[in-house]
Amino acid sequence: MHTIFVIGRVLFVLIFIVSGAQKLLDIPGTAAMIAPAITLPDAMSDITTQIQEATGQPLPQLMAILAGIVELVGGLLIAFNIGTRGAALVLALFTIAATFYFHDFWNMAGEARANNIVHAMKNITMIGGLLVFFVLGSWRPLTRSERVV
Repeated sequence: MHTIFVIGRVLFVLIFIVSGAQKLLDIPGTAAMIAPAITLPDAMSDITTQIQEATGQPLPQLMAILAGIVELVGGLLIAFNIGTRGAALVLALFTIAATFYFHDFWNMAGEARANNIVHAMKNITMIGGLLVFFVLGSWRPLTRSERVV
């Protein structure tokens, strides 16, 4: 049973690992997708300007790198059962934000709306699974030798 639990854990986070790696391998493409979707409040302009000047990179590119790292590292942490609660919480919050900004079907019509409803529902399901991992933490099923008879 323990092996099935490990396989399930890895299969569940595979979407985050692959998506994070793809974002990091195509930072300009990811940044181009992020730029029109996310606008930060004017109150944050001083901070964002300082960050851009310090790194020498535009904010969408930095957000693309951050998104890739969050998905890849969070997925790997859960897969290897390290810091599971924290990784699950961060990925759940990330998935909530991604759903809100990138699958906003309530602002769409036709085929785009139908497609984004499917993606939003998939993300809601993923959030549910991440909440289960948040509750379970590093729990693992007992092996036969560990069970008290």
